[in-house]
Amino acid sequence: MRIEQAINQRKFKDDHHKMVVNLLYTGNWLRDSLGANLKSYGLLPQHYNALRIIRGRHPEPVSAGSIKDVMLDKASDVTRLLDKLEKLEYVQRRLCPHNRRKMDINITAKGLKLLDEVDVPMDNFYNDIAERLSAEEAAQLSDLLDKVRR
Repeated sequence: MRIEQAINQRKFKDDHHKMVVNLLYTGNWLRDSLGANLKSYGLLPQHYNALRIIRGRHPEPVSAGSIKDVMLDKASDVTRLLDKLEKLEYVQRRLCPHNRRKMDINITAKGLKLLDEVDVPMDNFYNDIAERLSAEEAAQLSDLLDKVRR
C-alpha cells in the first residue's frame, strides 16, 4: 500500500516531505510488527535488542555502557531493561573483578534458549521482507537510509 493510501493523504508539500512521512510511518510499522512477534515471549523490541547484543559477545561479558552504546533505541533505560531480563533469568550480572564500579553481564542458558525460539518468528519476518525486496534493493535502501543520516 502506498503511503498516500496508508495515511489517507493525497498531496505532500514535496517529495522530501513525503519521504520523511514515509520513513516515520514505516519505522512505526516495523516497530509494531517486530513487537507483535515478540509479545508472546513477553519481550519488547528493546529487550530483544539487548539480548542479541549480549549473545553476540557470549561467552565474554559485556557492560551496561557497551550495551547502551549499540542499542537501536538510544532512549532505552538499560538498567531497567537488565533488571527485567535478570528477573526473568535471561541474563546474569556480576561485579567486574577488575573494576568494582562496573557490572559484567552475561546471557544465561535460559536466555540463549529463548533467543533460539524467538529466532524462528524473527527469521520468518525477515524472510517475508526478502520476498518483497531483492537483496540488491535491500542494500540500496540501506545505503539511502545511511545517506539520509549523514
